[in-house]
Amino acid sequence: MQDLTLKQKHQQFDEFFMIKHNIPVNMRLVADDFVLPEIDDLHQHMPYEFQIASELSSIDTKALRPLRGLGEHAIELAEFLNHQSRKIDLMMSLILQQHSNHEQTYHSLKFGGGGIVLGSEIELLVGGIIELKLFLREEASAIFCFAEVIACKPVDDTYHVSLIFTRIREEDQDLLVKASLHLQAANLRKRKNQEKP
Repeated sequence: MQDLTLKQKHQQFDEFFMIKHNIPVNMRLVADDFVLPEIDDLHQHMPYEFQIASELSSIDTKALRPLRGLGEHAIELAEFLNHQSRKIDLMMSLILQQHSNHEQTYHSLKFGGGGIVLGSEIELLVGGIIELKLFLREEASAIFCFAEVIACKPVDDTYHVSLIFTRIREEDQDLLVKASLHLQAANLRKRKNQEKP
């Protein structure tokens, strides 16, 4: 990612579908001498609550896998376990949101699998490295990652800051893609229902 030109970073940022949606985001500018961790080491930089949430998600996936071999008898059991898992996700979401630092909270203007655009009262320099915590209420989950400022444009009395994800786990990027598509589908259904006579 560091070897890419700014133009290439913009192209990579634009490769993913983005949806206009407001999600709370904690943003912290890291020191100039900060060395980005490798993707495999990202887990070690996560706050403890995010590590636990990640582990729970991994356990869910492993727990449901053996049920696939049981055929149709396992459908009700799998449904029950999915409901239990959803309850745990909601509790973890609450715990993670309490971990939010309200002094560093911003709100997204739009987001997708490649990055996020935030509204900010302060100007951020292009190339700055940012630590992010994204709180996806609709998915009852949160994501910890690092991003780079690739644009900061003045709009009215604020700035629109475009951030490309530079260190994000693959499963978290997949979650962002899934969340953006779920929101788009929900918006389309809502619009379709409003158009009905």
